[in-house]
Amino acid sequence: MYTIKEVADKLDISEHTLRFWAKSGLFPFIKRNENNVRLFSENDLDWVRIVKCLRSVGTENKAVKRYIDLCLVGDATINERYGIIKATKLKAEQQMKDLQKQLDLLEFKENYYKNIIKNNLSDEWNPMNKTEHESIA
Repeated sequence: MYTIKEVADKLDISEHTLRFWAKSGLFPFIKRNENNVRLFSENDLDWVRIVKCLRSVGTENKAVKRYIDLCLVGDATINERYGIIKATKLKAEQQMKDLQKQLDLLEFKENYYKNIIKNNLSDEWNPMNKTEHESIA
């Protein structure tokens, strides 16, 4: 069994976030010890992992709760759960495409600045280096 702190360290999630998710009913089987400390089993860690995954893509807590509730109902909800996972995957793929564009731009700018440094050039794209700004001072 793991405490909130141990789960936070193990899965790289803040304790505050874990407590919030637990209060939101996203971990249906966690227990409490005699001191009222939440305890997570290995099985509970699987719930934490899927919640973290869904939330990291931007799925709202209400939708994550719906997914958890569907899991609790059982196999009759597999089609709906599949739809949630598929939609979440599509959203993650779009985020990856967007991040790749950002990474490409950063790589371009990195190479641009490397060239400026290497060849002791002026940054011609910096608006402050354009002649119309020279009179502002």
